[in-house]
Amino acid sequence: MSHLKSLDELEKIRQRALEETRVRQAGHKTQITIGMGTCGIAAGARETMAAILAELGKRNLTDVVITQTGCVGLCEKEPLVDVTKPGKPKVTYGNVDAEKAKKIVAQHVINDQVVGEWVVATR
Repeated sequence: MSHLKSLDELEKIRQRALEETRVRQAGHKTQITIGMGTCGIAAGARETMAAILAELGKRNLTDVVITQTGCVGLCEKEPLVDVTKPGKPKVTYGNVDAEKAKKIVAQHVINDQVVGEWVVATR
């Protein structure tokens, strides 16, 4: 490990760290998480995920990350879909079928408007 020899050297390290942080923040994306536990799959989560992927593909959206999770204990509300946008609270939608999934992508992911009638929770 080398030692710093001047304030200029320290300033260069600081600027490099700030630039790396800025790049990571610019790459922050919208995340959609789909409940794929047994209860979610039984309720149609696979079809919901397929509809979301198809809608994102149709709209050529590449800045959205799709993930899946297990059961969160709200089995009666499955399929559950979380939408997390940078700097905004996570919104959980319940009983999301393929048609609802398409509307969530169009209204929430693209137009930044929460579809209030299907919201189960916000955090």
